[in-house]
Amino acid sequence: MAQKIDGAERAARAAHLKERIYLSFAALAVVITLSTHGHVSAGEAATTLIVTVMGTLLAVFTADLISHLVVHERLFTRPELRHALASSFGALGTVVLPFVFLGFAGLDAWSTDAALRASAIALLASLIVVGWIAVRRMPLTWFQRLVALGAEAALGLAVIGLQVLAHG
Repeated sequence: MAQKIDGAERAARAAHLKERIYLSFAALAVVITLSTHGHVSAGEAATTLIVTVMGTLLAVFTADLISHLVVHERLFTRPELRHALASSFGALGTVVLPFVFLGFAGLDAWSTDAALRASAIALLASLIVVGWIAVRRMPLTWFQRLVALGAEAALGLAVIGLQVLAHG
């Protein structure tokens, strides 16, 4: 059963989910690109991924700031700034596993290729989980939820396919 939430809470939830989706797709693209180049070390992969992650988060935060300025004709208030920072940088949780996997590779417990492959799987799973979080409280039938989650998974697989095609 769908739980009723107000517009502000709905917007806050949407912002949190949106940042996680952006970051997951950006990280997925980088992980796939790194895995197709071959002979990359775990340290190089982790460095490339952290630079991408931080660049993406800063870009998202900058977009939030600029759009806020345009809409409200003022800077963030303290609560708005906390919300924007939490939305943007709270998305870091979606990329923890790739760094854990690359850490294992750095300790020679895994190969870098295996860590990158596991990272791609984890990021795709993360997209599906974020999608589930988005649709679980909506008044949709189980079939509509399945279609929404399937579409998101298909888009994740399309990112993988495009990256392999571009760098393969």
